[in-house]
Amino acid sequence: MQRRTTKAAFIRERGGVDRIQIGPVPVPDLGPTDVLVRMEASAVDHVDLFVRSGAYDTPTPFPFVLGRDLVGIVDAVGFGVPGLAPGTRVWTSSLGHGGRQGALSELVVVGIDRLYRLPDGVSALDAAPLLHTASTAHLGLSRHARLQPGEVLFVAGGGGGVGSAVIQLAAHRGATVIASASARDADWCLSLGARVVIDYAADDVDEQIARAAPDGIDVWWDNSGRHDFSALLPRMRQGGRVILMAGMTARPVLPIGAVYTRDISLLGFAISNASVTDLADSARVVNSLLAAGRLRARVGATFHLDETAAAHRAMESGDVTGRIVIVP
Repeated sequence: MQRRTTKAAFIRERGGVDRIQIGPVPVPDLGPTDVLVRMEASAVDHVDLFVRSGAYDTPTPFPFVLGRDLVGIVDAVGFGVPGLAPGTRVWTSSLGHGGRQGALSELVVVGIDRLYRLPDGVSALDAAPLLHTASTAHLGLSRHARLQPGEVLFVAGGGGGVGSAVIQLAAHRGATVIASASARDADWCLSLGARVVIDYAADDVDEQIARAAPDGIDVWWDNSGRHDFSALLPRMRQGGRVILMAGMTARPVLPIGAVYTRDISLLGFAISNASVTDLADSARVVNSLLAAGRLRARVGATFHLDETAAAHRAMESGDVTGRIVIVP
């Protein structure tokens, strides 16, 4: 009997964008706790580029399907999956890593422990740009930064996908949010809940941060990858937390004395390492905010599955303002 195949965006070796192929791949066997999902929409994340290139070393069984995020419709379920009927709309944000095949395929097999129902009334195109970024923001703010109501959070790179989600979730938690962003992104960041937005190209960024947070900053979340600790650490309150989740090749100078004498924590964070329990907790929060219409994302470009290489090039170029979505 001939094995079933599905069209996918995949690689046979890690490397540049030219390694991406579009074509048929075998549909994985459906295990007892697996769900077969028909993809409606996905998104391109920076981690997808790192996995494809090999910069992020993780098992990639070839042919390896790319993609982290998935919104889709249940096509079939394993015999150990009760209460999830075909036709149910679902999502996941943790494919394409750790040996798991990715999301950029017309048919995708997902373990039930990584799959969540999409709230009624939420479209695939509204949800897909938010899944990875909002899940990242929630886990970073709650589990790692332990952000409390009334605290002050500074997010560098507030106009990006994760930065935008951090602003929204931090404001939702009752924090005062200060963001740096490009001048063109200032209104966007303010609309998401930032109290103050600073143009990162200004000559007096440090002075503006000092004025916006005269009593200091509790949590510093750097999406920019610059990690200017010499400017950052003097602005932190005692017991402050710094979230590090960007700048893979950055080699900043670290003034050690300013860290240990003020009980400052430097916290490396990659959502790829999150447990299924952490991801499920994040999914509950994300679903609640999606259902309430309290999460927004900008979509800068939409590509079809056949155009996955172009989507990766667009992400690498940095020329797209907003999230990059892929549809079948």
